[in-house]
Amino acid sequence: MSGKKPFTRALVAFKEYLLITIGLLMYTLAWTVFLLPNNLVGGGITGLGSIIQYSTGFNVAYSYIIINVILVLIAMKVLGGGFGTKTIYALVVTALFLRILPDVIPVEFSREFTQENGKLMCVIFAGAMVGLGIALTFTQGGSTGGTDIIALMVSKYYRVSPGAVIAILDLLIIASSMLIPNGAPLSAKLLILLYGFVLTGVTNYSLDFTLNGRRQSVQLFIFTEQYEILTDRICNEVHRGVTLLESQGGYSKHNGKLVVVIVKRTETSKILKLIKDVDPDAFVSIGNVSEVYGKGFEPMKKS
Repeated sequence: MSGKKPFTRALVAFKEYLLITIGLLMYTLAWTVFLLPNNLVGGGITGLGSIIQYSTGFNVAYSYIIINVILVLIAMKVLGGGFGTKTIYALVVTALFLRILPDVIPVEFSREFTQENGKLMCVIFAGAMVGLGIALTFTQGGSTGGTDIIALMVSKYYRVSPGAVIAILDLLIIASSMLIPNGAPLSAKLLILLYGFVLTGVTNYSLDFTLNGRRQSVQLFIFTEQYEILTDRICNEVHRGVTLLESQGGYSKHNGKLVVVIVKRTETSKILKLIKDVDPDAFVSIGNVSEVYGKGFEPMKKS
């Protein structure tokens, strides 16, 4: 038994680092395939590095790792603690991918797949990939560093949420693209600026959808006279707990039971089929629930 535990921990760790690597690969592919070939900008340290590359030719991979190393060293002093191995791993791997992938991906593929399909389409695809890649990294305890580190340092001394700090920094980085000395007319620079804002919006939506969509639950209020049969079937067939509340119709003054059940969104169809089978005349109200903790759902967060 003792020999299995180290093996199990190693297997779990391997799975976590594998998923982090896949997430980082998606993140960097979005930049190297869709954004950098089109001279598009985005938020974060990668976005800042892309602006440096467009202005000076200095490779984005080098500026990414240099800026992040400086931020990590400062944060270790300011925050008084070290950073996890997963964050360090993510920073190194991201820099490597940013440096290697442009040389690996054929130029013809990049031109046909991105430049000929329009910048707006590239921004949408890139935003979805960046958000999904960051979300996958977050779920395994990793981080892409950068503006996240700055946000932690600022929130330590000021009553500002890290999310607000990251949003402000991203907007400033994208706005700084107007300073790129490429000789482009003002209209073209404004268009790149708008593309950057669209990219941020798509990224945030993809990130939130990926992180919260899989945890999304619904709460059903079911008014039915067949509450005993329905309760038994929900418990036995869907394996979800049910709460019965005393109820009275405001018009009919009829006393009964209100069936309350919380399930994952993917289980809603099962519940509705049961309700239709037990009592086609039942009245059902369904509402979204942002977070649910307890048995069968997410574990309770530590304070």
